[in-house]
Amino acid sequence: MILSIKGVLHGVRLKKLGLWSLEDRRIRADLIEVFKIIHGLSTVNFSTFFEYTTHEKNKRTSIKTDLRQHFFSERVINTWNKLDSNIVCSSSLNIFKNHLERLHKDESFIGLFSSA
Repeated sequence: MILSIKGVLHGVRLKKLGLWSLEDRRIRADLIEVFKIIHGLSTVNFSTFFEYTTHEKNKRTSIKTDLRQHFFSERVINTWNKLDSNIVCSSSLNIFKNHLERLHKDESFIGLFSSA
């Protein structure tokens, strides 16, 4: 036990120690799996879960799905679409993971990882 954080709320302890909550870890794992699917690093077929659509407003390609609520693709879609295009188009999985780590540490992206 780290005595300096004894009696501190769980969320504050995680933040002080630089750890991810269970929910954030699940979201991170989902985003990594989507990255793998999109970039052909997974045996899962992209069209099983997703389809590309282009939004007129921002002229950016995003992913749309109409599968069951709380299913993998439904759970991850909003968070994936919130990611910046330079993160989504990372050249490798490790670079993508590093971007997620930076986002998690950045105070301005708290909403990205919680209740997506």
